[in-house]
Amino acid sequence: MRYYLRTLGCAKNVADSDGIGSLLENAGMRAADNPRDADVLIVNTCGFLQAARAESLAAMRELGESKRAGQLLIGAGCLISRYGAQVKSDVPQVDGVIDAGKWLALPRFIEHLKTRETFKVSRSASEVWFREAYLNLPREQIAARSVVERLPRVARGPSAFLKIADGCDRPCTFCIIPAIKGAHHSKTPDAVIAEARELVAQGVKEIALVAQDSTAYGWDLGQRDALAPLMEKICDEVLGERRGDSRGRPHWLRLMYAYPGHVTPRLIETMARLPQIVKYIDVPLQHAHPETLKRMRRPNSVVTCQMLDALRAAMPDIAIRTTFIVGFPGETEKEFETLLQFIEEQQFDRVGVFEFSVEEGTPSATMSDQIPAKIKKRRREQAMALQQEISLKKNQRFVGKTLEVLIEGAGDGVSIGRTYRDAPEVDGVVIIEKELPAGEFARVKITRAVEYDLMGELED
Repeated sequence: MRYYLRTLGCAKNVADSDGIGSLLENAGMRAADNPRDADVLIVNTCGFLQAARAESLAAMRELGESKRAGQLLIGAGCLISRYGAQVKSDVPQVDGVIDAGKWLALPRFIEHLKTRETFKVSRSASEVWFREAYLNLPREQIAARSVVERLPRVARGPSAFLKIADGCDRPCTFCIIPAIKGAHHSKTPDAVIAEARELVAQGVKEIALVAQDSTAYGWDLGQRDALAPLMEKICDEVLGERRGDSRGRPHWLRLMYAYPGHVTPRLIETMARLPQIVKYIDVPLQHAHPETLKRMRRPNSVVTCQMLDALRAAMPDIAIRTTFIVGFPGETEKEFETLLQFIEEQQFDRVGVFEFSVEEGTPSATMSDQIPAKIKKRRREQAMALQQEISLKKNQRFVGKTLEVLIEGAGDGVSIGRTYRDAPEVDGVVIIEKELPAGEFARVKITRAVEYDLMGELED
């Protein structure tokens, strides 16, 4: 049996899909690059924003409309966790749905659907077979909401996301993640180390730690500052100098999705001290004006500026990525101008800007003073234009300099790689005028820069 897996959404979904693929392959299935060649079509959906939900539904409709007799179409993941019944109604070609965090049940779920030949069952009987297939699975195969599943991993390239926790306890008024994922729950350190070893043994050269709030790691285990010791343990036991590439360069460890109020002095010191930890951090700030942050229930700008100053003092060459929301209910022109001034003052290396999305069930959905769509669009374009100017100037500083680059792939006489300043899939790349082996580090002299990417040649 062959499966085709399409992943939508964030890095955490990518990590889940890597594990799903490994789980299915361990169950005797093989991956198909083309949906036409698969027996089972799976869409790992995103339910975070309206646009993401629309994209997930469109992907399922596309696969459903072209699926042949005998193929199964399964909707999975975050969108299903909240809108599973609605998905089955909106996309009748879907044969089964399964929640995020219930991945261990997937192989048996697929077998059940095949055995029951549910694609021949009338739609009126769908609820019956769904209840039987999903609820009657052996309980030990279905993880409770308070448990993080330990999925097998197969490396899909030189970089891999490693999810250290799931769920979230933060009170942000715009976010639906707690309703989808539940409360924050951490993997044990031993489980994280085992997964990191598994990835490195398969040739992974960069591990990016991800979670809804990575800096809350260990809080549910009774440890308030556990992320730094975890990263130390990964560096010492998995990513030591002797475990580097053929030239002795160490592997990379990257931190993403930190929460501004939780970046502790110990974490900053650990990041600055250990060479395996790249000088990069992803900290979603969401806004800069005190009143907007108050309505969002996010840390105030004083805490944010103290954290940014501490990071840069300890690591002058650190690359800081963040995200902002424009058009939040009640955002005045003055509040928006404060955000623009903050972006200009802080000179972030990487910025993503999102228009506020009304999410059912969140406090912000019922707030007064909702911002018209055309104003949200204009503000996003204005903020991104400002950041593009900043990004171009920052990139131009590297022209003529030599940077360490992790090669991700090659073809047609060129290679694509990333520096420590670029996280997988969300940041820029380096284009090198020579084909180099994927998974190796190369020293590249930068010859040209644009807003997001760099071009260069292999150093002699």
